[in-house]
Amino acid sequence: MAPNKYKNYTLNAGEKLLYGILFGFTYLLSLLPMRVLYLLSDVVLYPLLLLIRYRGKVIQRNLMSSFPEKSKKEIAQLQRDFYRYFGDLILETIKGISISKKEMNRRMQYHNIERIAELAGQGRSVVIYLGHYCNWEWVTSLGLHMPTEAYSCQIYHILQSKVFDKYMLHIRARMGTHNIPAVDTIRETIRLHKSKVPMVCGYIADQVPHWNNIHYWTNFLHHDTPCLSGAETMAKRFDQAVFYLDIRRVKRGYYEIDVIEMAEHSKDIPDWDLTEQYFRLLEKSIQRQPAYWLWSHNRWKRTREEYNQIMEARANNE
Repeated sequence: MAPNKYKNYTLNAGEKLLYGILFGFTYLLSLLPMRVLYLLSDVVLYPLLLLIRYRGKVIQRNLMSSFPEKSKKEIAQLQRDFYRYFGDLILETIKGISISKKEMNRRMQYHNIERIAELAGQGRSVVIYLGHYCNWEWVTSLGLHMPTEAYSCQIYHILQSKVFDKYMLHIRARMGTHNIPAVDTIRETIRLHKSKVPMVCGYIADQVPHWNNIHYWTNFLHHDTPCLSGAETMAKRFDQAVFYLDIRRVKRGYYEIDVIEMAEHSKDIPDWDLTEQYFRLLEKSIQRQPAYWLWSHNRWKRTREEYNQIMEARANNE
C-alpha cells in the first residue's frame, strides 16, 4: 500500500506560502551531510537553547523530581545534555525530509524485528509502544521491515498549525507508513480488522491524557502519573500482539532498538497490566540514558487530587 498523508489539506494563500518557504528551506538544509548538520547543532542550536533557556523551568522541575538523588550540579549537566540532544533531534527530524531508505536502515538498527514481521505475515495485528525518547520520528522506518500486506502506521495528534501538521505528516509518511489521527483510531482499526488487513501500529503513550481519558495511574519516575490507556484498550479489544521498542542512542545519528514482546495474545492479559508494563519499560530506558527523553514536556500537570475534585463535581451535577 502506498503511504498517505491521511488528510486532504486546504491551505489558504498565506499558509501555502509559509509551507513552501518552510519546506523549501528545510529540504535544502536536509541535503547537507549529517556531520555538517551536527556542526550546526553545536554552534547554533545548542548555544541558542542555552541562551534562551528553552522551557528551562519545566525541564529543571521535571529532572529534579524524577532524579531526587542527583545533586544540583548533576541536574544542571543533565539539562545541558538534553539541550544538546534536542538540537540534534531537530536537525535529525529535518534530515527525514530527504534521507534515503538505505541510509535510514543503516542508522536505525532493529533487533528482533523479525518477530513483528512474522506475526504480521500471519495476519496478526500488532500494537507497538514507544515514548518521546531518542529519535521517535525515525521509528517510522519500522515500516521498511514489514511485509507488503501489513498496514504500517502511527497514531498522531493533529497540530494546531495546519502548515506544521502537513509538514510533519510528509516526513512521517516518507518511509511507507500511514498517519492516523488519534480521534480516528477506533474507526480505522475496525475498518482494517473487517478487511482482514494486519495492522502494525505505533503508539507514543507517554503523553498527558485528557481528564475524561484517565482510567489508570502508576508511579512513573517518582510521580503519581495518569496514563494513556488507548493502546491497551485497542490491543485487548482486537486481541493484537503487543511490543515495546527499547531505543538506545549508540552515537550521534545512530540508534539500536530492541523489540521486546509484551504479549502475543493481549486479550488474555489482566486489565492495566500492559499499561503498567509499558511504563516500567520506558522508565528503565530513560534511567539508562536520561538526557534523551522529552523533558520539556509538562508531563505531570494533572494531579490525582485535581482529578478526584473534577470527578466529584461531575457526579454532584448529574
